[in-house]
Amino acid sequence: MKTTVLSTITLFLYALISAQTSHNLDFEILENDSAKGWTTFGTGDYKVSFDTSVVKNGKVSGAIESTGANTQFKALAYTIPANFGGEKIKLTGYLKTENVNGFAGLWLRIDPQIAFDNMRSRKINGTNDWKKYEIELDLDNRAQQIVFGGLLSGSGKIWIDKLEITIDGKPLEQAPKKALDKVQLDQEFDNGSNITFGNLTTQKIENLDLLGRVWGFLKYHHPEIAKGNVNWDYELFRVLPDYQNAKTIEERDAILIAWIDQLGTVELCKSCKEVSKNAFLKPNLDWMTSNSISKELSNKLQYIQKNRNQGNHYYIGMMPGVGNPEFKNENPYSEMKYPDAGFRLLFVYRYWNMINYFFPNKHLIDKDWDSCLSEYIPKFINANNELEYELAALQMIADIKDTHANLWGGNDKIQEQRGYYFAPVHVKFIESKLVVDDFFDEEKSKDTGLEIGDVITHINDKPIDLLVEEMNAFYPASNQPTRLRDISFDMLRSTKQSLQLTVKRKETTRDLSIDLFNKNEIKGYYRWYPERTESSFKKLNDDIGYVTLQNITDEDIDLLKEEFKDTKGIIVDIRNYPSTFVPFKLGNYLNSNRSYFVKFTQGSINQPGEFTHRDGHKVGRKRGWTYKGEKVIVLVNEISQSNAEYTAMAFRAGDKTTIIGSTTAGADGNVSSINLPGGLSTMISGIGVQYPDGSETQRIGIVPDIEVKPTIKGITEGRDEVLEKAIELINQNITQTETIKH
Repeated sequence: MKTTVLSTITLFLYALISAQTSHNLDFEILENDSAKGWTTFGTGDYKVSFDTSVVKNGKVSGAIESTGANTQFKALAYTIPANFGGEKIKLTGYLKTENVNGFAGLWLRIDPQIAFDNMRSRKINGTNDWKKYEIELDLDNRAQQIVFGGLLSGSGKIWIDKLEITIDGKPLEQAPKKALDKVQLDQEFDNGSNITFGNLTTQKIENLDLLGRVWGFLKYHHPEIAKGNVNWDYELFRVLPDYQNAKTIEERDAILIAWIDQLGTVELCKSCKEVSKNAFLKPNLDWMTSNSISKELSNKLQYIQKNRNQGNHYYIGMMPGVGNPEFKNENPYSEMKYPDAGFRLLFVYRYWNMINYFFPNKHLIDKDWDSCLSEYIPKFINANNELEYELAALQMIADIKDTHANLWGGNDKIQEQRGYYFAPVHVKFIESKLVVDDFFDEEKSKDTGLEIGDVITHINDKPIDLLVEEMNAFYPASNQPTRLRDISFDMLRSTKQSLQLTVKRKETTRDLSIDLFNKNEIKGYYRWYPERTESSFKKLNDDIGYVTLQNITDEDIDLLKEEFKDTKGIIVDIRNYPSTFVPFKLGNYLNSNRSYFVKFTQGSINQPGEFTHRDGHKVGRKRGWTYKGEKVIVLVNEISQSNAEYTAMAFRAGDKTTIIGSTTAGADGNVSSINLPGGLSTMISGIGVQYPDGSETQRIGIVPDIEVKPTIKGITEGRDEVLEKAIELINQNITQTETIKH
């Protein structure tokens, strides 16, 4: 009897404890027709419900169903704090689908911007019965929250059930508690900075400009900050109230001196070196010795620079083997979709200093980056809502002129402003005109009244040139052809379901009203180029082989070597993003002249702002299995970006190679991610990529040996003029060779 009573009490206590610690991952706890703890997000016409008739486990499942034409995506989301340690986190769950056109999946995200998977690559669509799926990601001590659930992109219906989170194979309840570091333990401003700014006079902006420079300099140089002993974001908010109240320059500088002194004594650095005489870029610290700050402050900053941190740093590192910066432990404050004024100022300070000390292409920015700090301080402080904040962020990011840079995250207010309705036709800028160059969906495209080769001169009565002028500042790109590439994707896009166009066709002009659709309603929709399903290589004739890198595989390389062994020329099409990394695998085959084709610049955590050259790479093999043909033609254009550009550089090193086409995107090198307040993120090209002679590729791109661009006439006739020129060049070479032989 006693045993039974004790067992009953034990079970009761266990159930009570479990109820307090467990999560509603199986949707079983409903409150007012909603599953407790679950939220939804996404855009479009969808219904989210909790189904009691179609279940995998228990009595309830989560369901998402499209209900109208506007089908972007909808997600069910559950959030748990990342207050546990471990190496791996796994989401397990079941999905059932019905008539899914698009894709369905579980999804798992580790915030802030640490890891993410939504199963898009698994292409779950159509109708499928219950099936178990898993997502596993690497955990990181920087994690603040884990967000997960199920999603539907496109139309149809899905059910989600029996979700489970495990840590290193064990239930969540058994996961070890995460040990917080000193920065994470400082939570004073987690709910807001409490900073406000009055009238931004010229002097006040100058003071805030100086504070941003000092804050960023100390962040990357002071040993105490490098150790992770202070939350440097929050120290900004602690000093700002007194700093803003300073009445004189002397009082302002005294506050900064006292602030620095609070960090403790900086010991003499025996390993600190002077800036290298051979440095490609050198730190710009002239502001430290200007007459605008006191001698005492200047001396203190210079002393820290000479005795700066060396080695490991809490906020910055360099990626092993590559050398691009790793911006570590940068809290994105994802819960603040519209950060307050203090956090908006933090955005400016954080981003400006990252670029100032660790962007390898700062010397190629059109603007004087030194002046951008004071330019953007009032823009961010005066941003009155989330959209204005995101627009200011996008504009500042666009100023570095890097095609790798853009703005992601937040609530996508900019995308919302641009709209979610698109035309069923593809357009691009040809001969400086906006031209219809492809139809996505034959039926919908015919209904527009547009034809291939049509020149669009006005949209909603506004000239295209004026629209481009208005959009330029908000489309980050290394050069104008690439900016126009990205702008073209959004020209026939709106928040409304129709557009009024003025179109020039040959010598006649006409007005058209076209319907717009959700992307998922447009068959074959694409941005850069359509999906390719046929083989990546083929013979155009007995003498000429053609290979595109759009869908090339590692296995294709050995196959094409055999296929092309008797050809006299090969055309390599890199007007795309290579599906696999081939600079050496294919480059060694195409080039028998082994030589360097690239060299790099990289930054330093020991001397922030210094960039030095490091060894580049060689390509080519002096062996019998290299290509025996006489000519290699490489095709490039503004779509050729990053890996595509690096690949073109490798192929260009060959003595048989000619590059034709037009200027590429001008953004090469491994990218570095940046987290910014408001759950925003961006990237930069993290290393400098140059030719062996030091010639730049960033912004300039891969300049073709022979420039060939599409024409409106060629587009109208359905011709690929760049490919035609490549064939012509190989045929000319064949003719010349045969003439010499005879």
